[in-house]
Amino acid sequence: MKQETRFFLLRIFLGGILGLLVGIIWTPYVIHSRESSFLAVLACVGLGAMAGLATQPFAESGRTLLLHSTGHFVCTAAFFALLVVELNMAKDVRGVLFWESLLLLLYLLIWLGRWTGWYLEVAQLRELLGLDPGPTPLKWRETLPYLPFVLLLCTALPLGLRGIERVVAADIPVLTGLVYPYLILPVASLCAGLSLGKRQGVCPLFPIACFVCYLPMVYLLFNESALFHCFMTAVPALVGNILGALWQKSSAKHDAGKEDLP
Repeated sequence: MKQETRFFLLRIFLGGILGLLVGIIWTPYVIHSRESSFLAVLACVGLGAMAGLATQPFAESGRTLLLHSTGHFVCTAAFFALLVVELNMAKDVRGVLFWESLLLLLYLLIWLGRWTGWYLEVAQLRELLGLDPGPTPLKWRETLPYLPFVLLLCTALPLGLRGIERVVAADIPVLTGLVYPYLILPVASLCAGLSLGKRQGVCPLFPIACFVCYLPMVYLLFNESALFHCFMTAVPALVGNILGALWQKSSAKHDAGKEDLP
């Protein structure tokens, strides 16, 4: 058996074991039927195995990339639908499709993040080969590949979370009022800014784009009192971008120092 295949199976096994542990510990608290509990645990095992392969579908390119990504999503969606049904999170097909659409949104968010990284790596190679015309004013072109990620993070994701709150008839908007603005939004913005800074240096338009993209959500989901949410994405994005740029300069100096050694 090839080493790559063994590593492939090992990731499935470890992910499945982790999913099994989560299912065994968690499902007894929310499910009292043995049959439903078994199916929910099975769904957790499947989702764990798919999580173990989370980067595998993105390892190839072209047609193989599309086939692997589609197959991975279909399997993940099937196990997720089983979990939704067994946990009684949806009353009908429309409810299941709603949860599946949120899964697709998350999948696209991760996929776009990886695609952005690839795009910028190719741009760096072109620059090293003298094929790139150089930085644009305010590095707008260098920032552009991150715009789809920002749109998903700052617009589609909060809308999806608000949809969940409406489905479960939550009295308090915990997801959009607490979890998203104070945890998901700043952490994701910081990581995205760090990624951009490591590849392209300081890009001042990136935190501005985060601010502008989230601004409509303030008035759509909240009111003027939530304007500070925009800074919950813009400031971490700026900090991450600067830290990434500093890391880039430090790495460049380190590499230059190695070249100067006899």
